[in-house]
Amino acid sequence: VTLKCIPAMAVGCTMVLKPSEIAPLSSIVFSEIMDAVGLPAGVYNMVNGDGPGVGTQLSGHPDVDMVSFTGSTRAGALITKNAADTVKRVSLELGGKGANIIYADADDKAVKRGVLHCMQNSGQSCNAPTRMLVERPVYDQAVETAAEVAKSIKVGPADKEGRHIGPVVSELQYGKIQDMIQKGIDEGARLVAGGLGRPDGLNRGYYVRPTVFADVSNDMAIAQQEIFGPVLSIIPFDTEEQALEMANDTVYGLTNYVQTQDHAKANRAARVLRSGMVEINGTSRGAGAPFGGYKQSGSGREGGVWGLDDFLEVKSVSGWVE
Repeated sequence: VTLKCIPAMAVGCTMVLKPSEIAPLSSIVFSEIMDAVGLPAGVYNMVNGDGPGVGTQLSGHPDVDMVSFTGSTRAGALITKNAADTVKRVSLELGGKGANIIYADADDKAVKRGVLHCMQNSGQSCNAPTRMLVERPVYDQAVETAAEVAKSIKVGPADKEGRHIGPVVSELQYGKIQDMIQKGIDEGARLVAGGLGRPDGLNRGYYVRPTVFADVSNDMAIAQQEIFGPVLSIIPFDTEEQALEMANDTVYGLTNYVQTQDHAKANRAARVLRSGMVEINGTSRGAGAPFGGYKQSGSGREGGVWGLDDFLEVKSVSGWVE
């Protein structure tokens, strides 16, 4: 929300925010803050509603000059089509299927770091590293470590004290995740942690067991489709070229990750990977760096000066006044 609303208002736009109909509370709090600071009436507006109803009206309305959307690739495509009749600008931050390449010379904490990042926010992050590509000499150890880390992650209510992950956002999302876990089992991937159903001690709610599959091939559904849940696929590779080819072999291109102590290898990967962001050895992007992806992960960028540009027009004025 802040990566859209604040840049839009900073460059002088009036705007309408339509938050997620499933999780609108943070947007409501943001709206209360905007009201408290005394913005002129009509500069910032919020309208609640679902995508097919309110979202369709906003994206197709002739008085709306630009749409900035974060959500699924399917919804982003529908918004783009709906906006086409009025030829408005559309900026999209969509899905991802990030590859985390673990070379044999990666640091000792690389696998643990990757698992925790994948499971963060119960896996509901578009830039989660959900495919762990591991070089063959360290593959067995990586699988063992990943399983141990996943099994150690606690799951519970959001208001529970201590470190843990909470439920996923809805019954629909819970069902989709369960379906994908079943697909992984049916496709022959080796389940080494988690699996179907809720964690022990939780017999209600949308809680998902942190799940790790090993011996995954990159053409399996669990390696190609965004699951948006705490599910990790581990895939072995033998050569640098094979790893980079597999990392790029997806319709998504948001964030990819590289773990190696070889500077030249890291630089080669950063150049070859077809994604809007590449993070090396656990270092996240800095403040003011652009956030956004290639391919079906979206168009446009958020953050820094790039996040301002999407809300601006370019005008060329020539001539003179005597």
